[in-house]
Amino acid sequence: MSSTGKSLEAARSRSQIIALFVCLIVFIMLLFVNFAYLSTQSNYDKQYIGHAGELRVLSQRIAKNATEAAAGKAAAFKLLADARNDFDARWEYLKKGDKHTGLPAAPSAVADELKAVQNDWENLRKSTDVILAREQTVLSLHQVAATLAETIPQLQSESEKVVGILLQTRASAAQVALAQRQSLLAERILGAVNTVLSGDETAVQAADAFGRDAGQFGRVLNGMLEGNAALKITQVEDRDARARLAEIAELFQFVSGSVDEILETSPELLDVREAAGSIFTLSQTLLDEASVLANSFEHMAGGRAANTYVGYVLGLLALASIILIGLVMVRETNRQLRETAKKNERNQNAIMRLLDEIEDLADGNLTVAASVTEDFTGAIADSINYSIDQLRELVATINLTAEQVFGAVKDTQTTATQLAAASEHQALQIAVASNAVNDMTRSVQQVSANASESVAVAERSVAIANKGNEVVHNTINGMDNIREQIQDTSKRIKRLGESSQEIGDIVSLIDDIADQTNILALNAAIQASMAGDAGRGFAVVADEVQRLAERSSSATKQIETLVRAIQNDTNEAVISMEQTTTEVVRGARLAHDAGVALEEIEGVSKVLAALVESITNAARQQAALGQQISATMTVIQQTTTQTTSGTAATAQSMGNLAKMASEMRRSVSGFTLPASRDQH
Repeated sequence: MSSTGKSLEAARSRSQIIALFVCLIVFIMLLFVNFAYLSTQSNYDKQYIGHAGELRVLSQRIAKNATEAAAGKAAAFKLLADARNDFDARWEYLKKGDKHTGLPAAPSAVADELKAVQNDWENLRKSTDVILAREQTVLSLHQVAATLAETIPQLQSESEKVVGILLQTRASAAQVALAQRQSLLAERILGAVNTVLSGDETAVQAADAFGRDAGQFGRVLNGMLEGNAALKITQVEDRDARARLAEIAELFQFVSGSVDEILETSPELLDVREAAGSIFTLSQTLLDEASVLANSFEHMAGGRAANTYVGYVLGLLALASIILIGLVMVRETNRQLRETAKKNERNQNAIMRLLDEIEDLADGNLTVAASVTEDFTGAIADSINYSIDQLRELVATINLTAEQVFGAVKDTQTTATQLAAASEHQALQIAVASNAVNDMTRSVQQVSANASESVAVAERSVAIANKGNEVVHNTINGMDNIREQIQDTSKRIKRLGESSQEIGDIVSLIDDIADQTNILALNAAIQASMAGDAGRGFAVVADEVQRLAERSSSATKQIETLVRAIQNDTNEAVISMEQTTTEVVRGARLAHDAGVALEEIEGVSKVLAALVESITNAARQQAALGQQISATMTVIQQTTTQTTSGTAATAQSMGNLAKMASEMRRSVSGFTLPASRDQH
């Protein structure tokens, strides 16, 4: 596959991975949005269902409290008002929402159910308001009825006593009959009051009957006390009977005073009774409608299961995106691994091919040439070919030079042969002396050169010793700084150990306080148990204090353990710092000793440099003396200047050139050149 195709495939894989990552992020965001929506709506549904369920309870509570209020129970009126207000508040939450909890108004899906509840609630609320508006009337009337229930039996009892007295005194039969009829009227009055309080359809008639009977009772009572010709009632003359009649008259004053109130309030009481009956009927309907509303909210919450399924689908899509990303990345990795393997194989083949091509080069074959390809070995092959070309030119030049030298040697050898015979004897003697002088001169010059080099070496030794001395001083200063820093760090760590000890003391104090608190809590629990039911609430507090003290004690023990660990680590760090300080001091001492040794080396090097300088001066003097001897030998050699000089020079040139020619031919004899170069 070409590099362009590989690049396109890699770019396509990257695009796929980026697209899959974008899809994954989108799916995850949608998943979070969906679940957040579901969570919010689920919370709203719970509140809706809770309010609807509470409406059901309140509808029955209102009916119960309304019945009890109509029966004259004072506490029922407050309970009825509270239930009405609570119902109204929850109903407003469903209609308009709750800004405190963020609950919106009930959705339009339950509009019909809300409307049904609204209609019945308005009617029930009106009946409830009727009962609450007549609270004082109902309570007052029932108070009057309660008083009458106590008074009328007394009237009956007193009337029966009057009958007994009249019978004992042999009063007229008419008076006895009136007295007995009074007892019956009292019983009828009490029955009429009870009928009025029952609030049924006969309450109004019972109130009228109550008024008539009470009026009749009063007129008869006055007639028995004072006589009444119109009613044909004669006055009772017996003193005891009149005393009883006076007591009856005193008791009857409350009954006669209540007649108007009962007659006036009986219609209102009837309204209360009717309102209570209406509430009882409406409460059942309202209960059913509130139940329907709650079921509608529950069904609405169940209808959101599709959103849950959407969340699951989004989760599966996100998981699928992750799997696809993994598959694409695995595929891209495998592709890269295959490309790398192919590239390594091509490089290995190129290296082996290059090694095969230049294998003969090691044997001196300069005819080889490496193949220049597009592989990474192409540049190496090009460099090797260039080096072979340069080596070919060098070997050819050496061969040509060797041939020229060999020709010159032949010419010089002819001249030397001719001169050698003429100056052989003289040259031998002069040569011996000349060689001796030359050897001595070369030796002196060598000594002088070695002495000069020794001076340079000695000077370098002095410089190195100076530099080493400076390095040692710097090292000592650095170690002193390190020692000061370590000592400062050791002081801080010691202060940390002291702070840890103070923390440990504070923790011990807290532990003691916790123990004392635990003991006080135990004593309080004992006192509470001795107090019985009156100390039960305090016993719970004592138990909580005891558990708090135990947790405080446990926490302080943990802190104490940590503080001890910190103190141990601090002590070990201090010991380590002290050991490090000792080592630094010992290192500084060693560095100081090394500085002293370097100073001694510096001094010895200076002395050695002075001695080498003296040797150099002496060698120079010996070299000058050798030059003088050489000049004397030159004067001696003037007699054989032409012969000896020519022969010596020729012999030396011939020897050197022969050696050079031999060495050059031997050095290039192992190389193989192309045929064109050899012929040239």
